[in-house]
Amino acid sequence: MKNSLKEKPFTCKLLIFMHILLGIGAVFGGVVLVIDPSGGLLKMPITILENSPFNNFLIPGIILLAILGIIPLITSYALITKRYWKAADSLNIFTEMHWSWAYSFYIGFALIIWITVECYFVKQIILIHVVYIFIGLIIQALSVLPSVQKYYRVR
Repeated sequence: MKNSLKEKPFTCKLLIFMHILLGIGAVFGGVVLVIDPSGGLLKMPITILENSPFNNFLIPGIILLAILGIIPLITSYALITKRYWKAADSLNIFTEMHWSWAYSFYIGFALIIWITVECYFVKQIILIHVVYIFIGLIIQALSVLPSVQKYYRVR
């Protein structure tokens, strides 16, 4: 198998793991918020949304599910296989790199922005926010490592 995990540098494997970890957590959280937009299943009081544009957790749940759940899981698959996908590649501004590398970088930014906006709306910062900001920074740092860039360079 040409693009097996065995052939990848450890840094690429770690990047893939970070996307899978993020994706699984966000799919779980997003699905639960879509199922119960009141936040009750996650023991999140609806009152934390008082300073946000949302009346319940439905829209945040959909965004969480799609942007930080499904996209990182698709990206992790593409980081493993290096499959070409024209639609995804059309949003790749780093033309010398495989689209999954670019999306990895985008996801790091998206996670940091998501957590920052969340902290702004809920008017507090708790440990889980710090952890996820750190995960976003790790994803970005891993993405720009020379060994990772070399592996995902296409031109």
